[in-house]
Amino acid sequence: MNKLHVAVLMGGWSNERPVSLMSGNGVADALEARGHTVTRIDMGRDVAQVLAATAPDVVFNALHGTPGEDGTVQGMMDLMGLAYTHSGLAASVIAIDKALTKQALVPHGIPMPGGRVVPVAEIFERDPLPRPYVLKPVNEGSSVGVAIVTDHGNTGNPVSCDAVGPWQQFDHLLAEPFIRGRELTTAVLGDRALLVTELRPKSGFYDFDAKYTEGMTDHICPAEIPDDVTEACRDIALRAHRLLGCRGTSRSDFRWDDERGIDGLFLLEVNTQPGMTPLSLVPEQARALGMDYGELVEILIRDALAQKEVR
Repeated sequence: MNKLHVAVLMGGWSNERPVSLMSGNGVADALEARGHTVTRIDMGRDVAQVLAATAPDVVFNALHGTPGEDGTVQGMMDLMGLAYTHSGLAASVIAIDKALTKQALVPHGIPMPGGRVVPVAEIFERDPLPRPYVLKPVNEGSSVGVAIVTDHGNTGNPVSCDAVGPWQQFDHLLAEPFIRGRELTTAVLGDRALLVTELRPKSGFYDFDAKYTEGMTDHICPAEIPDDVTEACRDIALRAHRLLGCRGTSRSDFRWDDERGIDGLFLLEVNTQPGMTPLSLVPEQARALGMDYGELVEILIRDALAQKEVR
């Protein structure tokens, strides 16, 4: 691959800033090790001016959360005529919004949990669904602000406004039925579904800390699950990637109720900006298939340059 000037866009001001910085610095290190010139940009409000002054050949978008994953930064870079990694504006707008994702995918036969977006004020008056159920922000990633409401929780009945939870941070939340069982995830790279990883948190559920604290979650890759479930995960992940118009790489997260067999598999969300930290799942699956981290990063760079030619 020809040596390039790559701007690695990271940081920002979302709740996922620390993860983005880890992802971005890992990517930058890998690119520099392969001889590319790298400019590391911790995104501020002047990001357009900084990118214009940097004039890179391509931007590696290592941002997580808003505004780097929701179409805002993508639209800006489209207007600037920049090549950039990962999904474009439309796919980013839809995938960051869990309710919009359901509207886009469920009519095409993608199995996803039911549920609805509810005002927080309603949650304080009555349970929106029978317990147990899950409450989560509509447009956050990395399990930020996810709460499982059970009969035995300390949230009250109905949920108490004094209890710690996402209802203290957001005006609206997505309420979904709680699906018992196992956490599975599948990465897509280009137009290929990779492997299925099972995630086994050592305590609680697969929340932000379990995702990014070493030793808190066991990763079984490839997952030790029936072949039909493996193939279903890979098929659904690839179909969702295509239906949403994702580019580069994405990661689809599932819950699988193993007591129900294949009928117990549900897609929870599609991540258009999967993490690239040492504990992240896309690099892990690529590594299991014989692809090292630097090679993965360069594949995403090549895809970004090819996509610019198409545009």
